Amino acid sequence: MNSSTDTLIRAELINFTRDPGDDNTPQPGSVEHYGDGLLWLKGQHIHAVGHFSELAPSLPEGCAVLDYRDKLIMPGFIDAHVHYVQLDIMASYGRQLLDWLNDYTFPEECRFTSHAHAETLSNVFLDEMLRAGTTTAQVFGSSHPGSVDAFFTACKKRRLRMMAGKVLMDRNAPNALLDEGSGITDTERLIEDWHGKDRLGYSVTPRFAPTSTMAQMDAAGALLRNDSTLWLQTHLAENNSELDWVTELFPGSRDYLAVYEEAGLVGPRSTFAHGIHIDNDMRKRLADRGANIAFCPSSNLFLGSGLFDRQAAYETGMAFTLASDIGAGTDLSGFATLKAAYQVGQLSGQPLTAWQGFYGLTMGNAKALSLDSHIGQLAPALEADFVVIDPNATPLLSRRISHCKTLGERLFALMILADDRAIYETWAAGQCQHQRDTT
Repeated sequence: MNSSTDTLIRAELINFTRDPGDDNTPQPGSVEHYGDGLLWLKGQHIHAVGHFSELAPSLPEGCAVLDYRDKLIMPGFIDAHVHYVQLDIMASYGRQLLDWLNDYTFPEECRFTSHAHAETLSNVFLDEMLRAGTTTAQVFGSSHPGSVDAFFTACKKRRLRMMAGKVLMDRNAPNALLDEGSGITDTERLIEDWHGKDRLGYSVTPRFAPTSTMAQMDAAGALLRNDSTLWLQTHLAENNSELDWVTELFPGSRDYLAVYEEAGLVGPRSTFAHGIHIDNDMRKRLADRGANIAFCPSSNLFLGSGLFDRQAAYETGMAFTLASDIGAGTDLSGFATLKAAYQVGQLSGQPLTAWQGFYGLTMGNAKALSLDSHIGQLAPALEADFVVIDPNATPLLSRRISHCKTLGERLFALMILADDRAIYETWAAGQCQHQRDTT
């Protein structure tokens, strides 16, 4: 056995194999927990996972074991919806959606005419994602194709599994951002250059219905019909003023979702960010087509958009993912997303459990995004993307954890009290890509 490609890590391991249900006791068989576990990597993939005592006799001779027995390892976090080009406008005061776009987002995205700026922001964004324990994300660029070239170039160098797309928008925006006549051509070139290369995937990206003509959305739908391996990302029903605008722009459509249906944009690889102001008929139509809504709790609170109804999603069979929605979101950390999701749920009488939260950040998001054959679990043959969590990262977190009597209590304490300081290491493709500064 060639130990040169073997990496052995001894730690507490937690893995979700399927949806644990919405009760505070997980469904039997949905959670794998190894109090003293071993994660065995071979190159970029996981070779074996299990109890240390059971795997120890078969370990390769001469291969050191990293001893992280005071740490907790789980699969890398996945962010289903985020705008890397909005990183620098996080924490901008006092606007709801449409004013946010006009006052902050559109002026900021004009900066991405500069390829040097796109390169710089791509690397800063990835540094921050890895610091937060996020190893995969579905990412919006700007309307400039160079914003996606720069982002994918940075991801390729780090061997990250990422999806991204150039924003399509040919109306109702500043002239400097409009891509009338070039948006689809540029998208086709980006797909050819990047989709399916290394660990990268392309998401066709109309910003939202108000900024694309029906002709542009029809053309985007044709791209999806021509290649079923592409993803689709856009926005849906985030804000009441947005709904009124869509009704005005598309008077012949029965509702907001129908605009996307008519263009052929609703399918099993489609993510619609927010989905707050929708009814059960729309939820069932999304469920029937296998699409998902990206639940972005910190953004929904920050912009005053409304409260996502998780219970209605469960009852209608509609898939949903968890996402930060930076820059309207307030934190890149998956812990912060779960904390905000819990708070949103409390306001609606449907609090999020830690089991459901961490399942969602890992296997749940991977499954909804059609990535579960690659990532989302600590399982043999899957790609070695995982996060090493330090439950003693801060005095308060350590004190609270020490009083927890069950695994569920510890996970909930992490969900509410942890932040990027609790991310000791982030690994992607079998390599440590971020290590917390311990000086």
